[in-house]
Amino acid sequence: MTAVLVTGGAGYIGGQAVLALLDAGYAPVVLDDLSTGLRDAVPPGVPLVVGDVADAGLVARTLRAHRAEAVMHFAASLVVPESVAHPLAYWRNNLAGTLGLLESCVAAGVRRLVFSSTAAVYGIPEVLPVREDVPCRPINPYGASKLAAERLIGDASAAHGLSFVALRYFNVAGADPAGRTGRRRPAATHLIATACDAALGRRDSVTVYGDDYDTPDGTGVRDYVHVADLATAHVAALRHLLEGGGNLTLNCGYGRGHSVLAVLRAVERAAGRSVPHRIAPRRPGDPPALVAVADGVRQILGWRPVHDSLDRIVGDALAWEGRRAAPSLLPGRPNARAHA
Repeated sequence: MTAVLVTGGAGYIGGQAVLALLDAGYAPVVLDDLSTGLRDAVPPGVPLVVGDVADAGLVARTLRAHRAEAVMHFAASLVVPESVAHPLAYWRNNLAGTLGLLESCVAAGVRRLVFSSTAAVYGIPEVLPVREDVPCRPINPYGASKLAAERLIGDASAAHGLSFVALRYFNVAGADPAGRTGRRRPAATHLIATACDAALGRRDSVTVYGDDYDTPDGTGVRDYVHVADLATAHVAALRHLLEGGGNLTLNCGYGRGHSVLAVLRAVERAAGRSVPHRIAPRRPGDPPALVAVADGVRQILGWRPVHDSLDRIVGDALAWEGRRAAPSLLPGRPNARAHA
């Protein structure tokens, strides 16, 4: 089987990608420093190397030891407000980590990379939905550091023959439909996760940051993508590279936007109860709306999402959060601790 190094594979999106790789017949190897990822998120039988992606020597040794033929790079810091408050940490983790990884790939002779990027590279686009070829003007350190990492990967490609696919995610949410994994961090930061927490009584209310945007109901609009569909997009990108495909930078979303208030209503439908919320001022670094033109990922990679509805995303997220409250219900792990 083809071995694939998955950096950040003990985290939320990386962990789902590990499952998708296994389902598709690949042999994932996880590298994670466990600063936010969790050891018990890695499926039994999948090798876990604990360490920093910026440690070029460790990564190169891991690539060689497992004879990896490609890398999926998820390891990064990714909370927009946190990036505004702590920009130096975000630049260190997101750019220096990618630099160390690229040095490792060059040293080990690995020339295929699938990169976890973000729609935050666009900033506040002048036209919606947003295409991949519009100017990138990030408005927060998270987006800026990811854009710089994209450019670094492009330079490494030109100099060292690296082939890459960069997937610019829009808002990732939901949980594995089979209940194998989901959000495990102790404090929810994304809207659907916080709304599910409120619906389950784990928080008093949801904070809606801004109701005065130029959107249909005044709240921010985002293109939400199911984490399981996103994981299969990564497998499609990997397959493209293994078959000799060229470099790509592609949006990964559904091309439909939903407002904050629409998300809260979807959680209420799924939970059968109200979700208390309060209005607060806008947060620094938040654009009013981000919706993808996502034709490329479907046409070039043949991606066929199967969970592409807000109600499905919310339903799977809520089911996972309810299961997480009862650790004995976690599949395959009867004694697992409850983690976010």
